[in-house]
Amino acid sequence: MTTTDGIEPGISKLPSGVSGSASVADLLHQYGCGPIPFVGTENAFYERHLIFDRAIDPKVATAREKFEAFARSLRDILAQRWVLTKKTYERENPKRIYYLSMEFLIGRSSLNNVTNLLLDPLVQHAAKEEGIDWLSLIEEEPDAGLGNGGLGRLAACFLDSMATMQLPATGYGLRYEYGMFKQLIADGWQRENADNWLRVSDPWEIARPSEKVEVKMNCTIQVRGGRFEVIPGRPSTLYGIPFDRPVVGYGGKTINTLRLWAAAAPDVFDFQEFGAGDFIGALGETLEAESLTRVLYPDDSTTLGRQLRFAQENFLVACSLADIVRRFRRLNRDWARFPEKAAIQLNDTHPAMAVPELMRILLDDAHLGWDEAWGLTKRTLAYTNHTLLPEALEKWPVEGFEVLVPRQLEIIYEINRRLLDQVRKRFPGDERRVERMSLVEEGNERKIRMANMAIIGSHSTNGVAAVHSKLLRTSTVKDFAEMFPERFNNKTNGVTPRRWLLQANPGLSSAITAAIGDGWITDLSQLSKLKPLARDGGFRDAFLASKARAKVEFADWLKRTSGQIVDPNTVFDCQIKRIHEYKRQLLNALRIIVEYNRLRENPNLEVVPRTYFFAGKAAPAYRLAKLIIKFINNLAETIDFDPATRGRLKVIFLPEYNVSLAERLIPASDVSNQISTAGFEASGTSNMKFMLNGALTVGTRDGATIEMAEEAGEDNLFLFGLTVEQVEGSKGWYNPHWHYENEAETKAALDLIFSGHFNRSEPGIFDPLREVLLTHGDYYRHLADLTSYCQAQGRLGELYRDACAWAEKAILNVASSGKFSSDRTIAQYAAEIWKAEPCPVL
Repeated sequence: MTTTDGIEPGISKLPSGVSGSASVADLLHQYGCGPIPFVGTENAFYERHLIFDRAIDPKVATAREKFEAFARSLRDILAQRWVLTKKTYERENPKRIYYLSMEFLIGRSSLNNVTNLLLDPLVQHAAKEEGIDWLSLIEEEPDAGLGNGGLGRLAACFLDSMATMQLPATGYGLRYEYGMFKQLIADGWQRENADNWLRVSDPWEIARPSEKVEVKMNCTIQVRGGRFEVIPGRPSTLYGIPFDRPVVGYGGKTINTLRLWAAAAPDVFDFQEFGAGDFIGALGETLEAESLTRVLYPDDSTTLGRQLRFAQENFLVACSLADIVRRFRRLNRDWARFPEKAAIQLNDTHPAMAVPELMRILLDDAHLGWDEAWGLTKRTLAYTNHTLLPEALEKWPVEGFEVLVPRQLEIIYEINRRLLDQVRKRFPGDERRVERMSLVEEGNERKIRMANMAIIGSHSTNGVAAVHSKLLRTSTVKDFAEMFPERFNNKTNGVTPRRWLLQANPGLSSAITAAIGDGWITDLSQLSKLKPLARDGGFRDAFLASKARAKVEFADWLKRTSGQIVDPNTVFDCQIKRIHEYKRQLLNALRIIVEYNRLRENPNLEVVPRTYFFAGKAAPAYRLAKLIIKFINNLAETIDFDPATRGRLKVIFLPEYNVSLAERLIPASDVSNQISTAGFEASGTSNMKFMLNGALTVGTRDGATIEMAEEAGEDNLFLFGLTVEQVEGSKGWYNPHWHYENEAETKAALDLIFSGHFNRSEPGIFDPLREVLLTHGDYYRHLADLTSYCQAQGRLGELYRDACAWAEKAILNVASSGKFSSDRTIAQYAAEIWKAEPCPVL
């Protein structure tokens, strides 16, 4: 098959006015591919990669080898456009956006790149010609182990939007060899296995050793007995080796770059040790250096783990700023233009070392004066806060700075001295305010407050939902907001519709496009055109049919991969997110026990059959979160074996929650549980993905769920529970025992837990739940919200009985989700924070 004929039209929807083989030929011409075949001849992309990369006969290639050949063929197609994008930026010298993040939860790249390149017909037909199952082929690609949760997924959505909107942007992160961990469930408990996602080569990355950067440290990294150690007083040098990944904008016009740094030692090889037979000793420095970027989020409950985490953050910043400055100096001579040519966004506190590191570069390397350097630093950097949890606002021991980066610590002290002088001048006599705003936390162990440093060293600090930004200004960093009110703003999060609707839910995407056209793919506000169709019988039927298909497909996949059987005719009721007390998976479990008790007391009770899905990982050192996973699994097992619930109530905990699992489950979901304690969730993005795919939300008035209700109307969500103000106001008097003693179903649910009903062969293991919910005061207000939660679920169950009414509300949610596109978010960042313009690649 050549690129200009033999392509079956209609395999996948192409943009308006483009169809059939001619459209694919036009696209390939855009990518500079000429007449080179994709498959079918010895000179075709696919065959050449198998023969010349692997030296194997294509007929005997393994599934993994076939996947790599396909992926590399796709990379060949986009390569010239990638080069052209870089050349355009070099020629036009626009203001560039640099997005620094410790996480990029990009999932799988192949299908996303095919979607954004508009090459579904080419690839699917090529796979068919080779006798390959395309869907099985993409299963060969692991999810990239470059992130953990919402922070990293947001960064990935932002990169997609920036490329689609033709903004000149680069993402900077670390190339972890091991992801967070592979989650297994054994006897109901979470077990962690290594996630060595790079054990085989990744066809989407390209190493750039010629663009390595040097990072000098005032210490040496060693690995002894398999443990990471920092040896102070022994200066050393590390290299950051960049690995680049293409970020394909929708339509394939712009292909930006995600640059990930891998740590490496200088080219040192001890031939004496090698000659004596000590191969490991000869490679000692290399192995020790590479350990720095080996693991995503080392356990920071230990001193060694904290040292490694801080060293990682500093390494990311040092490498990225060196690269940014090098690029700037290649095209510009005047340092005064630096903020005009570079906008650096700090994704949470992890890259906050950019403040003293950029100052160090400007002071020591560029030889600027303090005032000029400080002005340039503030005008260049911007900071996004992602949390209201005090424990997540990083603080690192001063001792670590003294060991690793003493020069940057000197700069931090000087920044702090000048800041505190300002505070005392502005608020004379208010020494408590001075202490709160200081970059240095005094105490038995002096620490640097990274959030304070990010705020003071940036011209912008933004929250990620309206309520979150308000709480930042009025509570979390109130002192800074009072002193620098002009720096604070809100940028409500969003998700990319290309991955989370077009790619993840082709059935619903096709129905939407048939009804209103495909403009929504790059302008999600156009989904509002669906509002009149919420009462259109034909569109309702199409919506319900797409949901039914997605549920059947998920049930089939679950049975095939795990052996678990679920009924796709039940309500799919989902809570999928990181396991944490404030996200209240425990509240969801309590609600299920209330339902369970009702069925035990009245086996003939009429209920809408439901399957409850949980998914998410607990941090390895977070014992209570791991106990909650155990409790959910015991609850599932108990319900499975009870005849009273058979066919009406089922609980499933899905292990190893990742992007690919979310892409399967979210389109199939009927109900989205967004039930964090009000005032604790910064924004959330899974809530937006569920809304976009037509699931109805049961949620608290927290994070972006508040704005979702504003867009869709509260009547089209099921809100419940205490408000932010009520949670805050109850701190002085809240008593969970009142709910236990006065609410019969609450008492019955807790008594069933306390009786050992869910742990008959494991006595006492759930005693900590009694302490959390009663003895220690129920900090996250589970019992305060339980009755209201059950009532909301009851209303939802009644609505589900009326398919037309259910579909109407679900369609109105989809139609109201336009605000929650990451394109809208990025447009606001670009206009209001970065002051950056698109740079079209022609």
